[in-house]
Amino acid sequence: MSSCGCGAEQADSLERKTLIILLSINAFMFVAELTLGWVAQSTGLIADSLDMLADATVYGLSLYAVGKGVLQQAKAARVSGYLQIILGLGVLFEVVRRMVFGSEPQSTLIVVVGAFALLANVICLILISKHKDGGVHMRASWIFSTNDVIANLGVIISGVLVAIVGSRYPDLIVGTIISIVVIRGGIKILKDANETEASIKCA
Repeated sequence: MSSCGCGAEQADSLERKTLIILLSINAFMFVAELTLGWVAQSTGLIADSLDMLADATVYGLSLYAVGKGVLQQAKAARVSGYLQIILGLGVLFEVVRRMVFGSEPQSTLIVVVGAFALLANVICLILISKHKDGGVHMRASWIFSTNDVIANLGVIISGVLVAIVGSRYPDLIVGTIISIVVIRGGIKILKDANETEASIKCA
């Protein structure tokens, strides 16, 4: 149940409304960041956009799980965990590709887009914080939102460093770090889902 202190039905309704808002924000930011990331030739922005896509999918799965049994919630969380790991590995591949074939990241665009993404994710984090003690599906959403804020700060820092040192490597490094954070978050979600299922079976 959410930490709102209300009944189960009202808590479910609040979770649904929150998840719909989070899904909308992340879907929009995925398209915006992916498009501008390609324009800016930034692996950091591309990585963050894919993280937004993963988030949107997770929020969609969590929306499906609201009001359902704990087992269904755990299954939804597991799917989101696998998705996050797959996307993280995909970004690592893109980092390697750009390292081999080269890129010219645009620092100003990276910083501006990163700042807008940070604002969007802070809003998401505030919204989801009221439900972070809910079911495993909501805890998964909390993990995603927390990782996003960290990733956005990394993207902004990489844009500043690209401008200062005149090199693409800060962007590549941040893209790699975001990938690792995404993969680590996916593993954590899978662990939480497995523990939840194990506790149900033992009950």
